[in-house]
Amino acid sequence: MAGMLEGKVAVVTGSGRGIGRAMALAMAAEGAKVVVNDVGAAVDGQGFDQSPAQQVVAEIEAAHGQGQAVANTDSVADWAAAQNIVQTAIDKFGQIDIVVNNAGILRDRMFHYMSPEEFDMVMKVHLYGAFYVSRAAIGHMRKQLSGAFVHMTSTSGLIGSVGQANYAAAKLGIAGLSRSIAMDMQRYNIRSNCIGPHAFSRMIESIPGQDEAALQARAAKTRPDQVAVLATFIASDAANGMSGQIVGARGNEIYLYNQPRPIRIMHRSTGWTPATLAEHWFPAVKNSFTPLERTRDVYAWDAI
Repeated sequence: MAGMLEGKVAVVTGSGRGIGRAMALAMAAEGAKVVVNDVGAAVDGQGFDQSPAQQVVAEIEAAHGQGQAVANTDSVADWAAAQNIVQTAIDKFGQIDIVVNNAGILRDRMFHYMSPEEFDMVMKVHLYGAFYVSRAAIGHMRKQLSGAFVHMTSTSGLIGSVGQANYAAAKLGIAGLSRSIAMDMQRYNIRSNCIGPHAFSRMIESIPGQDEAALQARAAKTRPDQVAVLATFIASDAANGMSGQIVGARGNEIYLYNQPRPIRIMHRSTGWTPATLAEHWFPAVKNSFTPLERTRDVYAWDAI
């Protein structure tokens, strides 16, 4: 029986480890040929190691045969290198149907200590990286009148997280980027969606303030394979009609996020002044404000 991605070619960035690796393996299991992209850096973006990408290629080839995957170690944070990531798919497999923008790093710091360099580096890998790779692929997808993007956003941007202003800004920016791609490319039958994953990864492991027992408990309940299953479905033709959406996976839970829309509207026929805003508008809407909750406050129950 043919897999859901039979005949498709996928680029999965940051797929040497963790969630990215799980997505590359899952897509290959459904018949896709996969470009396994990973620079092999540490969580903070430092270093270079070809072996993670090559190991995932070896896993795919052992399970599904030679020629089903190829390694690429270019950085998504560089425009020219991103072109080469996509060109690898074209050169090796003749087409590109799926882009998964998963590559990422962390440079966590409380906002009043965050340096411009720490902010810029995270933005370059996450937001610019998603733009660079997507932009490199879009010309090929337009010609074939089909394609699917899966972008990794985060609850850090969608909900909130302490000490991650750079990461949150980049991840919320990715949600906006995905929505714009979905709208611009609708006429070409190209879809774009986001996943805000809950899964144990090197990034989660690096967040300060979590003890080993808490990390292991979380690892037991949150699995990259569930995110991979969701990504594989979204990338497949079975998800046609789904674009511009944000979804998530947490344990065995799959959920759809809402997106910002007006929730309270007040009209004043004579217009507003600072004084009337204070007297009338503010008391009327303040109970509808979105609270300053962290992700763990919103997801207060254990996933199973």
